[in-house]
Amino acid sequence: MPVTTQRITPFLWFDTEAEEAVTFYTSVFKNAKVLSTVRYTEEASNAAGQPAGSVMVVDFELDGQRFTALNGGPHFKFTEATSFVIHCQSQEEVDYYWDRLTEGGPPEAQQCGWLKDRFGLSWQVVPDRMLALLSDRDPEKARRATAAMLSMKKIDLAEIERAAEGELAAKR
Repeated sequence: MPVTTQRITPFLWFDTEAEEAVTFYTSVFKNAKVLSTVRYTEEASNAAGQPAGSVMVVDFELDGQRFTALNGGPHFKFTEATSFVIHCQSQEEVDYYWDRLTEGGPPEAQQCGWLKDRFGLSWQVVPDRMLALLSDRDPEKARRATAAMLSMKKIDLAEIERAAEGELAAKR
């Protein structure tokens, strides 16, 4: 059987929290695993300013998507310019991922299904049905669905559906 590899792998730069973050992410996603962990050698620790023997790189997988986490020091931070979308099939899935990923994260960094976790990484937790409503062929229906979504932090699919159908949506 040929070995297949993912051609592009997101590479996440942490100060010193790579292992902690990977432990957290693999606890959130049910189909997740750590693939390998590499520790700093004496030579690499001198170059990077990290302690010899500490975790350098962790390769892991979430729902079949490979990631690499690096303890590279405090030089770079995550921004909202990069985020990962979690496609959900139900409100229950939205609630699960939202509740887990926002644990310990900044509440002010939450809008329209977009959140920042406690490590500063941005995620979008969105039901596929919402995406269909936002791009509905009826421009008025899509406009109402979009307006409802823009008023939310965590997505409430039932409210977006009511808004799309022309029912009055409650302001958040």
